[in-house]
Amino acid sequence: MKFSEAWLREWVDPGLDREQLLAQLTMAGLEVDGVEPVAGEFSGVVVGRVEGCDKHPDADKLSVCEVFDGEARVQVVCGAPNVRPGLTVAFARVGALLPDNFKIKKAKLRGVESHGMLCSAAELGLGDDHDGIMELAADAQPGADLVDQLQLADVTIDVDLTPNRGDCLSLKGLAREVGVLNSAPVTYPEIPPVAVQIEDTFEVQLAAPQGCPRYLGRVIRGIDLSCPTPLWMAERLRRCGLRSIDPVVDVTNYVLIELGQPMHAFDLNQIAAPIIVRQAEAGEQLTLLDGSEVALRPETLLITDANGPVAMAGVMGGVRSGVQPNTEDVFLECAYFAPLAVAGTARSYGLQTDAAHRYERGVDHGLQFDAIERATALLLDIVGGAPGPVVESVASEALPEANVVSLRQSRLHDLLGVEIDAATVDDAFARLDFAVLDKAVAQDTTWQIRAPSHRFDIAIEADLVEEICRIYGYNNVPSRQPHTALTLREVPLNARPEARLKRFLAGMGLQEVVTYSFVDAALLDLCDPGAQPLTLANPMSSDHATMRTNLLPGLIDAVRSNQARQQDRVALFELGLVFKPEPSGLQQPLMLGGVLWGRRSPEDWHTGNDLVDYFDVKAVVDALLAQSGVQAQFRRSEDSVMHPGQAADILVADRVVGRVGRIHPEVEANLDLQGAYVFEIAGDVVLGDAKPLHTGVSKYPSVRRDLAVVLARDVAAADVETAMTEALGEELTEFRVFDVYAGKGIDSNEKSLAIGLTLQSQTATLTEKDITRLADLALTTLEQKFGARLR
Repeated sequence: MKFSEAWLREWVDPGLDREQLLAQLTMAGLEVDGVEPVAGEFSGVVVGRVEGCDKHPDADKLSVCEVFDGEARVQVVCGAPNVRPGLTVAFARVGALLPDNFKIKKAKLRGVESHGMLCSAAELGLGDDHDGIMELAADAQPGADLVDQLQLADVTIDVDLTPNRGDCLSLKGLAREVGVLNSAPVTYPEIPPVAVQIEDTFEVQLAAPQGCPRYLGRVIRGIDLSCPTPLWMAERLRRCGLRSIDPVVDVTNYVLIELGQPMHAFDLNQIAAPIIVRQAEAGEQLTLLDGSEVALRPETLLITDANGPVAMAGVMGGVRSGVQPNTEDVFLECAYFAPLAVAGTARSYGLQTDAAHRYERGVDHGLQFDAIERATALLLDIVGGAPGPVVESVASEALPEANVVSLRQSRLHDLLGVEIDAATVDDAFARLDFAVLDKAVAQDTTWQIRAPSHRFDIAIEADLVEEICRIYGYNNVPSRQPHTALTLREVPLNARPEARLKRFLAGMGLQEVVTYSFVDAALLDLCDPGAQPLTLANPMSSDHATMRTNLLPGLIDAVRSNQARQQDRVALFELGLVFKPEPSGLQQPLMLGGVLWGRRSPEDWHTGNDLVDYFDVKAVVDALLAQSGVQAQFRRSEDSVMHPGQAADILVADRVVGRVGRIHPEVEANLDLQGAYVFEIAGDVVLGDAKPLHTGVSKYPSVRRDLAVVLARDVAAADVETAMTEALGEELTEFRVFDVYAGKGIDSNEKSLAIGLTLQSQTATLTEKDITRLADLALTTLEQKFGARLR
């Protein structure tokens, strides 16, 4: 909410300067988001009066004016269409300095000298209106400094309120809060009932009392909308972020800002009795004041007349009944709408209004009579008219009831960590206008409190503790280090915490990401075709409409985001839940996923421009499984999402626990993303209870024997490695494939595989005889299992 500091200080004088006031508001929970001056910087601008005005002899659109500036009468050439004799204006004397360092000099326009300038609001940084010069109040004294005349040494303060503090969405609420914080009296405007001049009324019926338990209306006849909104009101509205429109709208907006009560005025001659507050019916439509036409849903609360909807309750009025420039009779309405009846309505129709913002957070249900009397008095002062009596339609049983909440002094001390005496608590309740229904003084003092109607957020004991703490001052609550006995937590040796797993992957150069569990349905269909995901009933947006069944959508989206920002290499991982509807119910397994894309290494002068490939991502998976103590196998993948020749399933004890490889080319084409290599592994595998294996470092030398064998093309190197490990046992410390050849000299159905076997004993130095025996055993095993022969 935006408000004028000068306006606030008319209500309450806290005895603080601006910086102290802003700090106090923020510390009280009313966070100050920004402060802006209400006008541009200028000097030498005074109040002037146009005492004569003639047409320029050589220019149809210019006028030659005689202006009195409080000291002398000067000649000024002006091109504003609204300049006329008797007008009080903002006059920039010769030598004045306007915003953007624009200096006023004596000039000659079409042969006529001009000594100064008559200023528009835009030229002084007082708004966007540059169609004509500013029109000041007729009683403004010529020669008075404009800064003093309009109190321009003021700022607009933007306060970001939490949803529970709807009571501060008004000058009245803010002044009340400042008064409470500083024990300062608040000068509220006197709002006496307006004398009734006519007996005209308009019937109102409440067909939805739970949504609208109170509705006030008043007929005002004979208004004159040719009368302009006074400058003081338009200026206050501008400083609160609202644009002046017409006197009726400006008055309702003024009451909205001043008291916090949304109001609306209907053209009385455009509505047919009775007014009925009800839920929308099927097929109804409404054209709103902004010109948009909406199809109404049955849960929408409406204000209707005999001819149909005239307004969306608590949100926006309709164009059919809106006040027009020729309107002479109005029906002024002021209602209390329950927050739940309005909550979400504006957003669901793509609207954002000040009225909905307040009704959703709660409006004081005891405020309506004051608001309608205040608005009536302001309207009569500006546009005249004859008011009728205020007619109330009320369902008392549906009005909110005041909450009665207990506060224990011991609980107050426990939560704040500081002892506050009972007298201080009593004083805080008195300043907050909280009624003390009962105060029991025993071993533990207990207060029974009834909150005023404007504090509808007070519901539990903790709310009262918060209020006492705000009044007492957060800064006065000492900060203490907690003192407690911490015992060492038992961590089993076979436990693998998530933090350790994440540190390991980070050490391999991958960055952790946390992506949304809600994903785009189209992207999920690419990454998991045929899945039946859980669909959200009320998604944040169409891009977050379904629950992910695997981690690929979020990881791929993160890569695309980085690619769009000119990144040339990406290495990411995520550990998170996926959501899979099953006949037995929704399953939420923990999964670990990762993606590599782009350059293999950062660009520099001595490395190449190679891109990551399948073996880069498989190396990450191999290291991850080894670190987790998991014995896994890899099998060519038939997954339709993965590349048919560059992907593998990960198996543990013949169970498929994950996949690794490149995204399928067709999927990549749809994503406009080339060369993305991913892995996905079940979380229970990498965080399982595999026992850690520890081996000593042998003090005996190792020896390597290289073998080149010819075998069938369809034999996987992983199968060869498994066979060698099983045959040679602990004495094989490393298996490495260092060459694969297929071509001239080799049958087309065969390939040559060059493998390196590193042999080492933990108990003795291997002799030549031992080495020969192990090499022969390796060849025999390969021959028996794969039909291999030495090349």
